[in-house]
Amino acid sequence: MAPASKADRKAALDVASWMFNVVTSVGIIMVNKALMATHGYGFATTLTGLHFTATTIMTVVLRCLGYVQPSHLPVPDLIKFVVFANLSIVGMNVSLMWNSVGFYQIAKLCMIPVSCFLEVLFDKVRYSRDTKLSILVVLIGVAVCTITDVSVNARGLIAATIAVWSTALQQYYVHFLQRKYSLGSFNLLGHTAPVQAASLLLLGPFVDYWLTRQRVDTFNYNIIAVFFIILSCIIAIGTNLSQFICIGRFTAVSFQVLGHMKTILVLVLGFFLFGREGLNLHVVLGMLLAVAGMIWYGNASSKPGGKERRSFSMPSGKSQKDGLLTESGQLDEKV
Repeated sequence: MAPASKADRKAALDVASWMFNVVTSVGIIMVNKALMATHGYGFATTLTGLHFTATTIMTVVLRCLGYVQPSHLPVPDLIKFVVFANLSIVGMNVSLMWNSVGFYQIAKLCMIPVSCFLEVLFDKVRYSRDTKLSILVVLIGVAVCTITDVSVNARGLIAATIAVWSTALQQYYVHFLQRKYSLGSFNLLGHTAPVQAASLLLLGPFVDYWLTRQRVDTFNYNIIAVFFIILSCIIAIGTNLSQFICIGRFTAVSFQVLGHMKTILVLVLGFFLFGREGLNLHVVLGMLLAVAGMIWYGNASSKPGGKERRSFSMPSGKSQKDGLLTESGQLDEKV
């Protein structure tokens, strides 16, 4: 009975972690859509810097209260992670500006095969035939319900390539660093969020001016706009934390595959909140196909041989000796 109850507890925590990520991710998209579309706040890079500032404050408060224990992350690994993460943010914004919505969606779909390639290359992961087919079904379903016009240009292709590879590397690094240094989600955020906040707040206004030809300091910060900015920052704390928790518990590929459930939910909520003119038969069929693929992927990857990873030995250094993995893992489970 003990193994079964332990497996049930793990499954319940996996579901809770995933729902936490889905709710916060969909919530922040809806808030940012209202902030940018309704109130004209188009400074996405600066807004992301504010998100990480709020996340930094959260990690500092938790550390002061004793909920997060001290940990160590080598500076070279920290710098590589922040470079990948910031390139991902800027690359996605530039890709959306320079490409059509259709090609932007295709680029986002390419993150799954790129993440698979990274896992095969670095972790020697092997996927079964059913797992590969289920990923293909998810890709086809999401493509059917999201891709409309597709036009490509040279600079847009370069921006999309940088965005896809940097995002895949950033997500792979989340899982890699947590395993290698026995870091919990709060610990890893405590190392990375301050550096990302500082760098994005420093470079964000210049990047946003390049993208929008508007200065962030000249925006009309009325009460409603400020409220949406603060609300976006609060939700972003949960989004950043839940991403680290989910990638730590699963993998970057699983995070990408199941993450398209958020795409489906955003489409559905968009139809109800911002108009139903885009709802038609092929969109509904694409959603159903994508959901079926996600369910298939969950079943196929959890079976023996569905997704096999080479064993990774955890270091027995000071971080484990201090109980960091246990304590931070318990805190993640509480969240």
